[in-house]
Amino acid sequence: MIQSSNTQTRSVSMQILSDDQIWEIRQAAFDIIEKVGFKCRHNEVHKLMRQAGAWVKGDNIKIPRYIVEACLVTTPGGWTIYDRNGRRALEVEGEKSYFGTSTASPNTRDASTGEIRPTTIKDIELGAKVADACEHIDWVMPMGTAQDVPGDAAELYEIPALFANTTKPAVFIGYSGLGCEYVYEMAAVIAGGAEQLREKPFLIVYPEPIAPLFFPDAVIERIFAAADRHLPQLPGSTVSAGATGPVTLAGVLAQITAESLIHITIAQLRKQGCPVAMSGNVGILDMRTAIMTMGAPENSLCIAAQAEVARSFNLPTWGLAGVTDSKLLDVQAGIEGTFSILSQGLSGLNLIHDVGYMASGMVCSCEQLVMGNEVVGMTKRFVEGITVNKETLARQVIEAVGPAGHFITQKHTVDNHRKELSVSRLLNRQSIDTWNTAGQPSMAEQVKEEVRHIAETHQPEPLSDKVVAELERLQREGEKEILTKLKKA
Repeated sequence: MIQSSNTQTRSVSMQILSDDQIWEIRQAAFDIIEKVGFKCRHNEVHKLMRQAGAWVKGDNIKIPRYIVEACLVTTPGGWTIYDRNGRRALEVEGEKSYFGTSTASPNTRDASTGEIRPTTIKDIELGAKVADACEHIDWVMPMGTAQDVPGDAAELYEIPALFANTTKPAVFIGYSGLGCEYVYEMAAVIAGGAEQLREKPFLIVYPEPIAPLFFPDAVIERIFAAADRHLPQLPGSTVSAGATGPVTLAGVLAQITAESLIHITIAQLRKQGCPVAMSGNVGILDMRTAIMTMGAPENSLCIAAQAEVARSFNLPTWGLAGVTDSKLLDVQAGIEGTFSILSQGLSGLNLIHDVGYMASGMVCSCEQLVMGNEVVGMTKRFVEGITVNKETLARQVIEAVGPAGHFITQKHTVDNHRKELSVSRLLNRQSIDTWNTAGQPSMAEQVKEEVRHIAETHQPEPLSDKVVAELERLQREGEKEILTKLKKA
């Protein structure tokens, strides 16, 4: 017998769609683009589409398949994302998964009191600080939409608050094209210049078209802002089954794929070769309440399937996990958060956001984030699988210990236990007596204490005084320009 390898490691994964099903979804998406088209009022998009050979009639644009396929050829198949200090952080490609926080909720669940109240800049600062301390959270988003600053220029407050409290890479939505441009100026200040930012991007924009098939001017301006700078962007329309998309999951997949392809085509026609993912969000309309749910199993099922379609195009993917429709840190929050994190980790999605969402996306919660961090760590360990080689098979150690012995004092145990076995700060693995002596702490109490501990003790790496001063200048200048432009509109 010839042994081809003495070490074997296999990641744990799952597959939802067959190759034939993926082919059918792709065909349906191209048909939607060509026969239904999309709505867009932006004059520059009309011009680009006409020049490329698309059919433009009023605000409706239909794109022949050959144009979309040509744009796919120039779209990069993956990206490297760096942290705030220019260190390699995320290789967004293949089935490499990275987990990030929630964002854009108008409300926050106060970790101290449990009160659900309007989000403030202080909440975004705390969310970034907690995420910075969560070892299994790979990247961040501003945890909420601040209600205590001018809404039309909120990103100019949220981004400095974010990067003052973490070095991790970030994704942001942006509320206008002009606001997005100012955010990029801020990012360039942090990076040391526009060229340095392009060479080592640590910020990804997340434009959100409106399902079904509508690309408003503000979304187009954000697409252009990223494309012009050759910086990564994530299509992010939310297709809610039975509301903004078909109730059937196959129909949702076809629509998300079509909207992503339209987004990619717009970006490539604007700036050939700019990095764009194939992505979107899935929501499930609860027919009893008419509220879009995020914790339903169909949500994760459909998002994981959409990632398989995206990988068939060799493009980066986008997930949504660690979320709950519950308003409390309760059993429901644990069930829904865990199910979505594990299922999407098994699916090999690239950027998986919204760890920390509660109440169907209407609330951001540091408690849900901290609990989710534990589940992400467990999921990463599970997906890692088992390494089989001479060292891990441990034949010599088993022989040395022999029948009725023990392995606690073995050097093999000392050398390998940290690599093989996970450790949790939150999960209670104590004896009953020890747990009783400690006052019978619950998971909710453990999480609340962990958030408090991080808030009081964690020290994120600060920005320099020079950078802070320049960000404040851009904040003042940008707010004035954005608000003045809106008054004239």
